[in-house]
Amino acid sequence: MKKFLPVILSLSMLCTAPVFAADAESTGLSQDVIVLFTSDVHCGIDQNWGYVGLESIAANLQAAGNTVLLVDDGDSIQGEPIGTMSKGEEIITLMNALQYDVAIPGNHEFDYGMDRFLELTELAEFPYISCNFNKDGELVFDPYVIFDIDDARIAFVGVTTPKTLVTSTPKYFMDDDGNFIYGFMQDDTGEALYSAVQTAVDDARADGADYVILMGHLGNEAECAPWTYADVLSNTTGIDAMVDGHSHDTDQVTMQNKDGEDVLRSGCGTKMQGVGYIRISAEDGSLSNGLYSWTNDVSAPALLGLDNALSEPVSQARANLDEKLNEVVAKTSVDLTINDPEAKTAEGNPIRIIRNAETNLGDLCADAYLDQSGADIAFVNGGGIRVSIPAGDITYEEILKVHPFGNMMTVIEVTGQQVLDALEWGARVVPEENGGFLQVAGLTYEIHTDIETSCTSDENGLFTGVDGDYRVQNVMVGGEPLDLEKTYTLASHDYMLLNNGDGYTMFQGCNVLQESVKLDNQVLIDYITGTLGGVVADDYAEPYGQGRIVAVEAE
Repeated sequence: MKKFLPVILSLSMLCTAPVFAADAESTGLSQDVIVLFTSDVHCGIDQNWGYVGLESIAANLQAAGNTVLLVDDGDSIQGEPIGTMSKGEEIITLMNALQYDVAIPGNHEFDYGMDRFLELTELAEFPYISCNFNKDGELVFDPYVIFDIDDARIAFVGVTTPKTLVTSTPKYFMDDDGNFIYGFMQDDTGEALYSAVQTAVDDARADGADYVILMGHLGNEAECAPWTYADVLSNTTGIDAMVDGHSHDTDQVTMQNKDGEDVLRSGCGTKMQGVGYIRISAEDGSLSNGLYSWTNDVSAPALLGLDNALSEPVSQARANLDEKLNEVVAKTSVDLTINDPEAKTAEGNPIRIIRNAETNLGDLCADAYLDQSGADIAFVNGGGIRVSIPAGDITYEEILKVHPFGNMMTVIEVTGQQVLDALEWGARVVPEENGGFLQVAGLTYEIHTDIETSCTSDENGLFTGVDGDYRVQNVMVGGEPLDLEKTYTLASHDYMLLNNGDGYTMFQGCNVLQESVKLDNQVLIDYITGTLGGVVADDYAEPYGQGRIVAVEAE
């Protein structure tokens, strides 16, 4: 068993769910077992509790006479530059230092590609488990693992949402011919997933498990039906408790399984804002669940001055990030700009044009979305492209500064009419600046600046329609005129496509094909270092772009 160095720390900030007793004459335990779980850390290694705070919680509980197991429910290695820059390795290193006992993959564990994820599982000093992640029908990992604690056997069964196929990059689950070879027991009814979970639970029981805890990355979002945690628990039996992630909720729930028996379910939020637990009583075998919460703006390690075995590894990980940010990862033979390369203000300062005209950096960013998504069309709002990149070496930090907001690549199905409305909304104030002005790939269009905008909006500045002539005209998609009735695939980010960012409401209700699959800066990094081979060359030589957006003035 792991050994934690005891520290002094109050753990009074917790909520406790109802307790129920297991059917056992003897628990077989000499002391309480506390299963601590994290989920959706998303690289928040020093936020809220942070990994240093987690170490302190575990140490205090063990010093108080409990046996502690530490598990993770996925989405740990992606979400911030420290993950992107190391392709997840820094997070795995820290999880090794924390001596995690077991983990499951979340949907974002696959964001660096299948090969990279499998490499990371080899670096991990703890097992990954999943009863539904498979390749050509064969499970990739063991479906469960059992820990022997005194005379009791505690099993953990892993399950990952089938939504992973559209919430990470779909091509990572395909062969070279575009056929899906990896899957998650997905079907329209959910029966395949329920069966996979039930089989794993039954096998763990047959293997002598006294307690079965389901580790899930399922969540409670309605769009994940029929694969939510409630769907799975209500269609299975034999599970004592579930620790869950994906939806970033902190709900502590008691619900009934298929046989009407109570099952505990616990969530712990995201970015280390909560550390969840399941407690198994040595006295009577009862189970309880709850959450150690941190709600202060200052992290627990910083506010409380925590210093333990994880302090140095976390500091080293940050130092490694700083070094990585300065690493040269690509080159550009041309200046990539957000500014007019010629015009200056009266004071001699650059004039920004990324928000009202095409630029080569706008083309590059849009091309990255098009390339990485496989969509027909790509949009990037000018306000989301923040700095220029001068000719010469390109560092990671320069790329991250281009897209600093952490938006996530998303792909939806749209009609030609919605495409036209979006272009019109983005161009409504040209030649004035607008953060929602669209840089594009996969299409070209004209802006007739002599036509006054006829876009309408509500009191909150959200798009409500176009009630007159369109100033956007002659839209061409792949060299063909835009068909207002046709369905196209559109790539951009969740800010605009899912959250009405910059007032784009015309995409509400669209079918989502890929949801929040990759960070915007990672999209750009992967395109430059991968598809372009690390060199931005003459295709982007013209600072005013490739002629995709043409402003037409009145004769």
